[in-house]
Amino acid sequence: MPERCSWAESSDLYRGYHDSEWGVPVHDDRRLFEFLILEGAQAGLSWRQILERRDGYRRAFDGFDPERIARYDDRKLEALLADPGIVRNRAKIGAAVANARALLEVRERFDSFDAFIWQFVAGRPIQNSWRSVDEVPASTLESDAMSHELKRLGFKFAGSTICYAFMQAVGMVNDHVTGCFRWSEVKGLGER
Repeated sequence: MPERCSWAESSDLYRGYHDSEWGVPVHDDRRLFEFLILEGAQAGLSWRQILERRDGYRRAFDGFDPERIARYDDRKLEALLADPGIVRNRAKIGAAVANARALLEVRERFDSFDAFIWQFVAGRPIQNSWRSVDEVPASTLESDAMSHELKRLGFKFAGSTICYAFMQAVGMVNDHVTGCFRWSEVKGLGER
């Protein structure tokens, strides 16, 4: 059996996510938006709870299409609050709509959300060399800068810890521990 980051060993769901997605660089605006919304939804919860509801989120939030989400009205927000397939938290649902609107503005200024978000790591993944998950920080200077700028642009649920978890998920940082088989696999990914 291959050695994994210790957090990934607790369930098949985590193993599948860890082995195929976590840390792989993402450059698609819609997928980046999806991860930003899901990381915000996780605040105060476990990532497992969000992964278990990811299909529900994709359905409820129109495949994370920011143009559609930006047009959500009060009726749609009430429907989302009643949807058992997602975390039914008014602030988090409202944040998804606010973030869609902010993302559309970012696209106008930067051509793409991808170009905007990857600037915080100069367009290339940061390759960390942690020996233990205990060494992995909850935030960094880069996530601080990202959080500050996202908030300035009107994004919600975009604190530095959320931003760092987002960076890990979308491969802006390689935080697989060095003993994990995925550390070397994702190390060379994302070079542009």
